[in-house]
Amino acid sequence: MQTEPALTALEYSSNSPRALDGSERQAFLLAMEHDGYALLPGVVDSSMITTLRTALPGHQDQSRKIRLRNGVPGHADGSAHHVLGLKDAFHDFLAQDYVDALLQAYFEGPFIVNSYSAIDNQPLGTATYEHASRFHRDVRTFSYPFRLMINLLVMLDDFTLDNGATRLVPGSHRRLERPMDDVLEQRSIAAVGPAGSIVLFDSNLWHSAAPNRSAAPRRALTLTFTRPFMKQQLDYPRLLGEDFTQDPRLRQILGYNARVPENLDEWFQPPERRKYKAGQG
Repeated sequence: MQTEPALTALEYSSNSPRALDGSERQAFLLAMEHDGYALLPGVVDSSMITTLRTALPGHQDQSRKIRLRNGVPGHADGSAHHVLGLKDAFHDFLAQDYVDALLQAYFEGPFIVNSYSAIDNQPLGTATYEHASRFHRDVRTFSYPFRLMINLLVMLDDFTLDNGATRLVPGSHRRLERPMDDVLEQRSIAAVGPAGSIVLFDSNLWHSAAPNRSAAPRRALTLTFTRPFMKQQLDYPRLLGEDFTQDPRLRQILGYNARVPENLDEWFQPPERRKYKAGQG
């Protein structure tokens, strides 16, 4: 692993709503094609970051209790999975148009959230999910050059070399086979940045957490987005209910426009009442 941060940052303002100009679109897509990632420093405002940090322990506790009740190991790992349903800061974050234009450019059309979780990379000496993490990719089906899924990582704390900033292996999203461990280590780059920064990376990219050698937690949101035809990790529309939101943008992102009919009565419907809307791919 390199001893100095080397991720190239893109100039990007998340003023919402907005569209990409030609140079921004080209720079983003070139970065995603060549390196497999794009770093956007300081995109999320500090007030949002503060409210997300405050809301995180409640979701961690909920995940811990359910895991413990169901006999699932790792109940003390600091993770919180599928952090929607409470209409708290995690809902508020998704309601903001921070990177929609980039995701739209990446998929060349509509997209939906596939998973929405949070991770606390705790200091060494504590039981944590990320300490056990090896280099991995987050989609099992190698899809390059087809853009199937993208990861969105939001830094809730400063990411530093000391506190275990996520490691990315540039260009590895174009390779079918898993590189050798020593190659992954040597070629990996630390995703260093201030709290509020976003890293978007191709889900075929090999990546890993690093040990947190500081005395404080290193927290992050971890989301994935896909083309609408891909099955979500959790059925968010069914979890949240029909009346969770009537906002057209959120309903698209949460998957309300790409649901599977349950019976023939739901199948035979006029276009405006169909579970799977037109234009979803």
